[in-house]
Amino acid sequence: MQSVIKIGQHFKFNILSDTPSQERQAVVTRVLSNSEEGLGPEVDFYLAYWVEAYEVPETKPPTTLVFERGVDGNVYFDGRQVTITLLN
Repeated sequence: MQSVIKIGQHFKFNILSDTPSQERQAVVTRVLSNSEEGLGPEVDFYLAYWVEAYEVPETKPPTTLVFERGVDGNVYFDGRQVTITLLN
């Protein structure tokens, strides 16, 4: 599964849960495959690729956010499913 998100891309994300969370924004810093992330081939059954980003406005100290794109088409952050909206 190829990533449509690119380095420098801005996006909004919202964590899906029973209690609605505030929508947040981030900027992509890296897009990695499972092998680039240092994982074995068995992970390909679960995850398609990884996206590293930083939150906008930037937090102090800056924190790297890591999103995983599952082969099920869903996006996960911190083990929880999120919705992603790409911005121009």
